[in-house]
Amino acid sequence: MAPLIACPHCDTLHQRLDPGSRGLAACRCCGTVLYRRGWFSLRQWVAFGWATLIVFAVAQGFPIAQLSVQGLDVSLTFWSALRLCWDRGYYGVSVMTGLVGFWFPLVQIALTVWVMQALAARRLPPDLARILRLLQRLTPWSMAPVLVLALLVAIVKVAGMAQLQAGPGLVGFFVLSFMMSGLGRWDAHALWREAEDAGMASISGAHGRGAVCAACGCVQAQPASGHCLRCGAAMRHRRHGHDLEVWALVLAAVIFYIPANTLPVMRVQTLLGSSSHTILGGVVELWQMGSWDLAVIVFVASVLVPVTKLLALSFLLLRKHVDDSRTQQQRTRLFTVVEFIGQWSMLDVFVVVLMTAMANFPGLSRIDVGPAALNFGAVVVLTMWAAMRYDPRRGWDRLRLARQAEDSHAR
Repeated sequence: MAPLIACPHCDTLHQRLDPGSRGLAACRCCGTVLYRRGWFSLRQWVAFGWATLIVFAVAQGFPIAQLSVQGLDVSLTFWSALRLCWDRGYYGVSVMTGLVGFWFPLVQIALTVWVMQALAARRLPPDLARILRLLQRLTPWSMAPVLVLALLVAIVKVAGMAQLQAGPGLVGFFVLSFMMSGLGRWDAHALWREAEDAGMASISGAHGRGAVCAACGCVQAQPASGHCLRCGAAMRHRRHGHDLEVWALVLAAVIFYIPANTLPVMRVQTLLGSSSHTILGGVVELWQMGSWDLAVIVFVASVLVPVTKLLALSFLLLRKHVDDSRTQQQRTRLFTVVEFIGQWSMLDVFVVVLMTAMANFPGLSRIDVGPAALNFGAVVVLTMWAAMRYDPRRGWDRLRLARQAEDSHAR
């Protein structure tokens, strides 16, 4: 029998079959994409992973841009921007952006390449389960593609302040965003499925059914020990928190969202004077500069996306009554959108950090991080955390129970 796979959004069990080259398999109940198959072999993906690691080193190690104003030069790297924020006392913003823009992407690439290379060599590390659990937790917080878009916005904003010349690091970041999108297909569950197919891990469903391990996706009977029979992770009937936990995170995000939009996100000092800019002020500035496309992008990422996440999660928490499967499918799609757009709200925080380093010309110009930046970062973290704690399977459980009650009544 083919291995079993459980849909993460509705718990429907499927037999895992080969979808063919560039094919995908979707849940027959809620439509969630369960897995994909690309063109590359595993060894080709290993080479792709090593290439991604090299491009990451180029993007982070080489200058992104060279800026010049009246004989003063600034060489910008992402690490130098983080260091400058730290030296000026913006510890929270520096740590937050450093983790999601440097350390988490680096660890994600390194762990993915390590496990793929071990699978290709048919020698699994003894701590495979722990490695893949770490990879599963870090992947949502890896925001290298958001950093690339922030670079574009920051460059446009400072283009009128200094003479700018692009560096190899900028090209590296743009290439890295595409490569990490491809490598991102190899999440922890995909690597466990590859180990299954290679005969190096127990088959999902071979030990019965009735429970699903959130860490490795293995379908099995409820273990008496309370730990997964394949990876050893602790198993619960529901891996996510109660609705009250999600409400608490949503309300906390709303509280932080108020100062994030009313307080200045950055302060600009030049020879002509000083000024403070809010998030909406930055959108208006981009529009007045003629960069209406970037203004729309920043408005969507920094205003529309957070509001949409808060409203969507509140709607999902309030509308618990399920009428039919079509309604529940629509709610599942809404939750999928909330998951997908979660990290893009970090755009403005990255932009402020980058502009702080770009405009660092002593005596001529200086940009400081405003108090709204840390508040806005907190909104991003809280809304992403709330989405992780929300369990879309509860709605499908209620629908199934309602159908069972109707069938019992009909009999």
